[in-house]
Amino acid sequence: MPLISEQLKDKRILIWGYGREGKATEQYIKNHVHPKSLEVFEGRKNEIDEDKYDVIIKSPGIVMPEDDPKVTGETELFLSQFRGQTVGITGTKGKSTTSALLYTVLKKCGKDAVLVGNIGKPSFDEIENMKEDTIAVYEMSCHQLWHSHLSPHVAVFLDLYEEHLDYYRTLENYFHAKAHIAQFQEPGDIYYRGCNVPDIPVREGVKVVCVPEKPEIRFDLSIPGEYNQYNASIVYRIAADVFGLDPQSVREAMKGFRGLPHRLQKIGAAGGLTFVDDSISTIPAAAISAAESIPGEKTMLIGGMDRGIDYSELVDFIRKHQEIRFILAYASGKRIYKETGSLANVRLVKDLPEQTKEAVRITPPGGTVILSPASPSYGYFRNFEERGDAFFSLVLGGS
Repeated sequence: MPLISEQLKDKRILIWGYGREGKATEQYIKNHVHPKSLEVFEGRKNEIDEDKYDVIIKSPGIVMPEDDPKVTGETELFLSQFRGQTVGITGTKGKSTTSALLYTVLKKCGKDAVLVGNIGKPSFDEIENMKEDTIAVYEMSCHQLWHSHLSPHVAVFLDLYEEHLDYYRTLENYFHAKAHIAQFQEPGDIYYRGCNVPDIPVREGVKVVCVPEKPEIRFDLSIPGEYNQYNASIVYRIAADVFGLDPQSVREAMKGFRGLPHRLQKIGAAGGLTFVDDSISTIPAAAISAAESIPGEKTMLIGGMDRGIDYSELVDFIRKHQEIRFILAYASGKRIYKETGSLANVRLVKDLPEQTKEAVRITPPGGTVILSPASPSYGYFRNFEERGDAFFSLVLGGS
């Protein structure tokens, strides 16, 4: 395909949405493209006169279930030029950590790489740094993939759990959005398929590598949890098998990776207790993984927005682990509380300040308090980062 600048040249362009991607797209077009016209819009689709535009570049967070030939996104445009240099990583949980770990390994082993996408860096911000040998490690959300009909040279689909049902309505629709990461790959491309990911109809000539749930190799990691061993095993395979890096150098590079904020991050100790921020946790499997990753006495802080997903797996876990204290709050916390019944290890309070205060009161000395909500933050906090920062402030404030 022609360069992005050539695709957009002399076109009537509408940037729909003005978040990080919208702003990055606007800046790129102003610097590198000669469009016929360029406008920015933040309203509803039915307010757009599509006849006025040749291309509509949509921000990922805007809900638009249907396909539209005029609508594209930054991800699809980036792949149109740099598909062959891109490792795309998606999944319900673990994609940010896996992306950051792969980027760290590539850089420490001497490869030129950029880290972009859902991790917080729009890909258009790095276009000027893309040389012929640059590897783009691209964390891809379901929203970024839904309107992309191109797939990266190396695709990773880590796992699949119920999430974003307020947007996609069914798990099947959610899966179909994420499946775009491999669905349009070309012969010679590589697809790493996670252990619980359904089949994706890939094209003939695409190499499919199924990743086992239990890694055959153990890695010396600074980040806790069995699930991070799984993430590391995929990074190891890509680094060694795709890019030909020395296996021992890859293992050494992994040792120095300290993880990302709000992902099983130890934020401090006070009053004889340790506090761990896992605010990124938005599904039951993430909270269960957090509980299993931290040894010893522990109290879990759970609850947030109720997206209507199935919490039975977490409810069963709570029932089976009476030795763990669970303090619930917000809409999903109320729902889980009703489903768990009158268990001695479960309490319901109003919000995060009350959860933190109660956790300090009931957790035995030497124990750990873990914020792992198993729910989105929306409606109570702007995002999971703000929720984690609020927890940090409560801990430092001695709540």
